[in-house]
Parts: sequence; C-alpha cells; structure tokens
Amino acid sequence: MKIKNIVFDLGGVLIDLDGKESIRRFEEIGISNAGEWLDPYEQKGVFLELENGKADVAAFCNQLRAYAGKELSFEEIVWAWLGFVVDVPQYKLDYLLKLREKYKVYLLSNTNPIIQEQWARTTKFSVASRPINDYFDKMYASYEIGITKPDRKIFEYMFKDSGINPSETLFVDDGARNIEAGISFGMHTYQPRNGEDWRKAVDDILTHHE
Repeated sequence: MKIKNIVFDLGGVLIDLDGKESIRRFEEIGISNAGEWLDPYEQKGVFLELENGKADVAAFCNQLRAYAGKELSFEEIVWAWLGFVVDVPQYKLDYLLKLREKYKVYLLSNTNPIIQEQWARTTKFSVASRPINDYFDKMYASYEIGITKPDRKIFEYMFKDSGINPSETLFVDDGARNIEAGISFGMHTYQPRNGEDWRKAVDDILTHHE
C-alpha cells in the first residue's frame, strides 16, 4: 500500500540527544537524584508529569525547588532541560520540507512545555531561524494531549485527529517500545540510532511503497 504520511519522533531522530548532560545540569543546580527520573524515551516522577500534562510549568518548577531545598531560577531549569540537546542538524529539517512536497508530515513526541515554548517553537530552534512548527503539517506533543508514548491512546488520538490511515503511514522513532506500538497498529516503521543520518533509509522505504 502506498505511503501517504510520515510521523517523526523528535529527540534521537531530528535532534541528537545527550541525556547524561541534562542529568549533569540538573544535578548541578541541586536535583541530586535527577538520574532516577530522566530518560531519553519516557521520564519518571515529576518529569513525567510535565511531559504528560499532569503538572504545568509552575508546578514542575516549584517541585524542583522543593527537591533542591533552595530557590532555582526559571532560567536555570531551562538550561538544565536543554542539556539534552546536542545538535539539530539542519539537513534533517530541510529534508522534512522536501518530504512535505509529496507527503503529510507529522511530529509525535514525548516532550514538555519548557523545551517547546522556550526553545523548539522559537527561532532559536534551527540555524535557519525557523521554529519547529514550520517543518510539520501538524505536531502532536505529549503534554498537550495528556498521554505519553508508548501508550496506545496517544496513537489513537493522532489517527482520529489527523484522519490518517496507519497502514499508509511511516513511523520513524528511536524507541523500541514506541516502534512496537506503531507496528501493532499496522504502521510501517523505521528505528534510527541517535545521531544517525536516516534519510536514505526513509527514502528506500518510501520508494518501496510508491
């Protein structure tokens, strides 16, 4: 069946990640057990609550201040979160724009409002000075939907909202459990490694299903 839609993950796919650096930064500002909560695929504790929309930014920051036992500035917290980001290769973003000439292109990401509103959805996101939303037909962010991958409900929400057919959709995600969920819906899938240039692999899949 012809592929008409492509759904991309963000971290580890479009963005090169370094979870250890983010943990180091959170520890530096006073969150000594940050390594127990931070994960490249799905966070835990109050970090998960921020990603699944159960805690807003103010509640999250107040929780961190309580854990740290001291005042933390919002700028320090943003700085710690952005430790995850190593690089945003512009060639991948340009490739998304090329794909949109033939396909519907979506983002499905476990992400949070601090990363999105303070960085990704601003001109600081790319060297082209374009925010992330310029590169997609529509974005599905876990904190806005209230569900994180690999929960099936976030996929079901995206299918219903977008009207896309899973069997006509390629899902590109670096998380094994997320890929398993996509396969269970009948999606075509590709699981890249963090930092991989996956353009040829995606092109090959698309060519095979033209």
